[in-house]
Amino acid sequence: MPVYEYIALDRAGKNQKGIIDADNPVAARQRLRSSDIFPIELKETFSRPKSLPFEHISISSIFHRVTPREISSMTRQLATLLSSGITLVLSLEALIEQTTNPLFKKILAEIKESVNEGNSFASSLSRHPKHFSQVYINMVRAGEASGSLDLVLERLADLSEDREALKGRFKAAMAYPIIMCIVGVIALMVLVTFVVPRFVAVFDQMEQSLPLPTLFVIGASNFLKSFWWAVVLFIMAIIYIIRRLINTPGGRYLWDKIKFGAPVFGIINIKMAMAAFGRTLGSLVQNGVPLISSLQIVKNVVNNNIFTDVIDQTIEEVQAGKSFAVPLSRAKWIPPVVIQMISVGEQSGDLEKMLNKVADIYEREVESQITMLTSMLEPVIILIMAVIVGFIAFSVVLPIVEMGQVLH
Repeated sequence: MPVYEYIALDRAGKNQKGIIDADNPVAARQRLRSSDIFPIELKETFSRPKSLPFEHISISSIFHRVTPREISSMTRQLATLLSSGITLVLSLEALIEQTTNPLFKKILAEIKESVNEGNSFASSLSRHPKHFSQVYINMVRAGEASGSLDLVLERLADLSEDREALKGRFKAAMAYPIIMCIVGVIALMVLVTFVVPRFVAVFDQMEQSLPLPTLFVIGASNFLKSFWWAVVLFIMAIIYIIRRLINTPGGRYLWDKIKFGAPVFGIINIKMAMAAFGRTLGSLVQNGVPLISSLQIVKNVVNNNIFTDVIDQTIEEVQAGKSFAVPLSRAKWIPPVVIQMISVGEQSGDLEKMLNKVADIYEREVESQITMLTSMLEPVIILIMAVIVGFIAFSVVLPIVEMGQVLH
């Protein structure tokens, strides 16, 4: 449905600006007049074509997307406006006016219209599941029920910013090793496909038997020059097959098992899962969401089938009246310190506090382990590249040295 920006006059003759969604300009003007607002200017700001075979795909949605940073910023600003005593509808209007992303502006306008129609803020957000997660919606619902929506939104902004900061640190730490790998592979490709063939021409003129390392490098060079496209297609096919397998239930389960069991990276993945589990569950429980509902939401946040199975078992046993920590203790990959802290939290009545402490501990450990891993990867990558380049150089120089000995 299109969204229109309007400038209008109210009954007192004062100018008003705002946004309204309607099927067409005529319907938009009729809706404004029915609210005793008389439009002077009306222009369309964003629309989604309905004639496309895939309605969720449009040119606008390709070039405009809502980022987690935008949602986090909106959440914090909305919390500030609500804590200042401004109503929810007026706060949303203020956010719509200052939003520059057309897609996000449309979403906020639809949310505001839904709230105006008498729906709760949480139910209005639930109409946009691609942009607002179940964690977000349920915490907002709990905030509305308890009358502390501004505090919940502040907590949601903190939660989102912490999660994005952790992802950002991980990406920044891995950027240098990835760039080194890419540059190294390009350098090797150039060396094998352009430099080595020049020496091959010289070796052909020598008309003497070449050592095995030299023959291997020449063979690799000739193969890459003739069949580089086959190598590229093979790599693309492998990536495609792996992605298709991961999208199947069995393949996804196997991939999740590999992620938790892989050397070095498995420990990091487990700790990241523990941090996400503790932070999300702690925030939900802290804001009044029941434990069972919180666990069902957390299943989607951890995004790992092995962890999901453990949470499902935990839900069943908690519903049966058993301790929360007992089913978790059966999973060998969950660290004992997590079980102990959750058990203490249950007994003391401070479960949310202990879960947040678990998140604090593992977020710090993940950051330190990533830093250590990248500091180890850099010399390893340099060493591997040095060995490969050294082998190629040795293969090229070896026949020249042998020829010099023969001439001598």
